[in-house]
Amino acid sequence: MPIEAIIARYGIVAVFAGAGFEGETAAIAGGLLAHQGYFTLPAAMAAAALGSFVADQLFFLLGRRFRERRWVRKAQQRPAFARALGLLERYPRAFVFAFRFIYGIRTVSPVAIGTSNVPTRTFIAMNAVAAAVWGALFVGLGFLFGHAIEAAFGHVHGVRHVVLLAIVAAVIAIGAVQTIRRWRMRETE
Repeated sequence: MPIEAIIARYGIVAVFAGAGFEGETAAIAGGLLAHQGYFTLPAAMAAAALGSFVADQLFFLLGRRFRERRWVRKAQQRPAFARALGLLERYPRAFVFAFRFIYGIRTVSPVAIGTSNVPTRTFIAMNAVAAAVWGALFVGLGFLFGHAIEAAFGHVHGVRHVVLLAIVAAVIAIGAVQTIRRWRMRETE
């Protein structure tokens, strides 16, 4: 089966899983693939939003269910967890909506919220709205980035070019994140 057929068949599942466990890079790649016509833009947006929603619900429920367990108490000692709880205490509804947009606390935040007194119903509702906004924003950026590539280089044919661009973007993003983390660690020492 050619790679184009695999992506056309399973690409939405990859956007769903990637958005849930990796984040922005997968959502942007979903937008690029939608721009190339492998699936529709609304389908990519829905997959990214749903993947983000499901992953954050899972982390929230883990925090809620296992808040007394050693691994959660250990996570509570991390600076990112403390920062997430501090923001949650000051701005509960705004934080529940915005945590996925805040660098450095996205993964730990749903666990932190799960250990708090935020009602499950409130988290579900706010998480659904925030995931929809997040999915539309980042997939939309990928889709628009596809337009920018075409404007700059002409129509890019074939999924290999899109995959290559997504990999390059991911490598650049990961490198930038690692550099920022090292810089912040040096500042705190």
